[in-house]
Amino acid sequence: MNESFLTLQIITPDTTSFSGLVKQVSVPTTEGVLTILPEHTPVVVVIQSGELVVTDSEMQTHVFAVFSGVLDVRPGSVVNVLVDKSEKADVIDIARAEQAVARAKVLLEEKIHENDVDFARFQALLDKELNRVRVAKKWRI
Repeated sequence: MNESFLTLQIITPDTTSFSGLVKQVSVPTTEGVLTILPEHTPVVVVIQSGELVVTDSEMQTHVFAVFSGVLDVRPGSVVNVLVDKSEKADVIDIARAEQAVARAKVLLEEKIHENDVDFARFQALLDKELNRVRVAKKWRI
């Protein structure tokens, strides 16, 4: 393994969103954004919804909207990002995501007086859709 690179995998329940050698990866965690460089100390932390930014071996930037999961940094510069959902910023349909935000807000308002499980589920849906819109708009060229 070339010590100047990380071996990164971004894995969801459905697919591997990214796999390859990278210079660095910045991950939104519950403790703030954590940037991982080669030879980083092994760590396992909780990922929160936000933007994950990858700088690949060719110095190209790849941005993903990610939704809750776990970051696992292993010895030998191996990084596994295990998330519920990962979507590249440049393929997010902003109009569709904004419509999903509006639908989630309506559902949330309807559930405000009902049980906490439904409210929490719709709040999570709203947070996910707002994150998609924010990441896509920020990184759209």
